[in-house]
Amino acid sequence: MESWNRTSVSDFILAGITDLPWLQKVLFVFVLLLYQLDIMGNVVIIILATKDPSLHSPMYFFLANLSFLDICFSSVTVPKMMVGFWIQNVISMEGCIMQMYFFHSLGFSEGVLLSAMGYDRYVAICHPLRYKIIMRKSVCVYLVVLSWAAGLTTSLVNALMTSQLPFCNAYKVHHFYCDVKPVIKLACKDISVNQMTLTYFSGFICTGTFILTVLSYFYIISYVVAHQSSKGRSKAFSTCSAHLTIVMLFYGTAMCTYLGPDSEESIERDRVAAILFALITPSLNPIIYTLRNKEVRKSLGNIFKCAQY
Repeated sequence: MESWNRTSVSDFILAGITDLPWLQKVLFVFVLLLYQLDIMGNVVIIILATKDPSLHSPMYFFLANLSFLDICFSSVTVPKMMVGFWIQNVISMEGCIMQMYFFHSLGFSEGVLLSAMGYDRYVAICHPLRYKIIMRKSVCVYLVVLSWAAGLTTSLVNALMTSQLPFCNAYKVHHFYCDVKPVIKLACKDISVNQMTLTYFSGFICTGTFILTVLSYFYIISYVVAHQSSKGRSKAFSTCSAHLTIVMLFYGTAMCTYLGPDSEESIERDRVAAILFALITPSLNPIIYTLRNKEVRKSLGNIFKCAQY
C-alpha cells in the first residue's frame, strides 16, 4: 500500500476496445450476449456434473471446476469492460492491481487444471483397469486445490512488482482491463526487469503446463495407435477432442499474448487475444463439451424431459 501512496497517479483510465460511439453500443450488445452465454452455459455444466449421478466421475469433477474458473475468469474483466462502452472507464490504482492479480491467478489456475484433465484422460485410456485407484477422489481434490494454490501464489510476483512502480503522469491504459504489459509501460522508471520477469516467469508456467498437457496426449495417441482397433481409436479420440479443442484455444491465445514481442503493435494484438481468452473461449467451453460429449448431451436431455413433466 505504501508504494501506491507514493505515486502521483491514483487512478487509471481504461482505453477500451474502440473510440467509435456507434461501435461501442454494438459491441456492448455482443459482449453482453456472450457473457450471458458464458455464465448460463457454465452454470448448467456445474449443475449437471453435481446433480446427475451418471456424471459423478473425475472427468466431470474437473469439468465442473473448469466451468467455475471460467465464470470467475470472465467476471474479473468483462463487467468492467461493459461499463466502458457507456462512460469513461476509471479504475483506482488498488483496483487495477487487484484486477491484474485475479486475472492472472485464475488464468494460471486454469492452465494447471487443463493439465490435470489431460492426465485424467491419459490414465482413463492408457490404464483403464487402474483408473479408479489412481484417480480416486482424494487425488482429484488435491489436483484441483493445487491448481488454485498455484494460480493464487504465482500471480503475486507480477502484481507485487507492478505495485512498486512509480506512475508519474501517464494514466491511460491502452487496454480494456489492467493487464501487466500495458500498465507497466506507463511507469516513469526502467521496466526491463518487470518485462523480463513477465516473459520468463509467466512464460515458464504457461509453457510448462502446456508441455505437460501435450505429453499426456502424446502418450494417449501412441497407446491408441498401437493397441486399439479402429473403433477404439474413434471412441478415444472422440472422448479427448473436446478437451483438446479447449486446450488449443486457451494456450494459443495466452502464448500469443505473453510470449510474443513487446511493441505498440503487440498491444493491439494483445487486446484481440484477450477478448478471445477472457470472453469467447469461456463462452465456447460449455458448447464444445455439450456438442462433443454424448454423456453431457444425454444428461441435458434428461433435464429437459423432467422439466416438461
